[in-house]
Amino acid sequence: MPAEPKRILILGGTLEARKLAERLVEQDLHRVITSFAGRTRERNAHPGEVRVGGFGGIEGLRIFVESEPIDLIADASHPFAAQISSNAVAAAAQAGIPCVRLDRPPWEIAAEDDWRPVSSIEEAVAAIPSGAVALVTVGRQEIAPFFARDDVRIVARMIEQPDGTPPAHVELVLARPPFGLEEERTLFADKDIGILVAKNSGGESTAAKLVVARERKLPVIMIERPELPAATGSAASLADFLDLIHETLRRGDIGAS
Repeated sequence: MPAEPKRILILGGTLEARKLAERLVEQDLHRVITSFAGRTRERNAHPGEVRVGGFGGIEGLRIFVESEPIDLIADASHPFAAQISSNAVAAAAQAGIPCVRLDRPPWEIAAEDDWRPVSSIEEAVAAIPSGAVALVTVGRQEIAPFFARDDVRIVARMIEQPDGTPPAHVELVLARPPFGLEEERTLFADKDIGILVAKNSGGESTAAKLVVARERKLPVIMIERPELPAATGSAASLADFLDLIHETLRRGDIGAS
């Protein structure tokens, strides 16, 4: 007799989350709900069910997973989405269900790179040398602190327009990844970029900017990832994550490792 279908809540907002939903829907073994925080106003058609908006903290997420009821949380959110990842671990533990995480590998520094690691947006803002032209790729939610640096020129690339009107020294470049190598070379040359500010998000879709910074011998202010609480299990690739989800549901694992 086939196993009873389970309910999986995917914490989305990434390309990996979309691919995960596609694979799970194609397998047609379980009910799949993908949750979006709502920060990106426009999304392409997404496989499976979709939920948009915050949960209201740990308690709100616990109530949601119990009311559906959800059998497993699959955290495929952005590596810097620390709040929702932390909330997911806590809510899953309270609800007595597993929470597994897709840990996208971070980028690794190469011998030719000039990375200047910082631990926060505030440190990144302060680390830009006066007079520099900086390509800032931190997203619209965290661009505002850079507005205060009127002694530099900011080229801010993001998917959508931020709230409010940027000051005159900030130029917006609205574009959606992936970004190819030639595309990045053109951007760096046309905008006369002298320094790159990036989060260590990992992944291939936005890695070309690091190659161009290396080619042009430019410094990179690299914002390191936040620490996250341990999940029930984790995997570094989509294929391994799918296997982890199925194995965790089969075993009925509960709680963090």
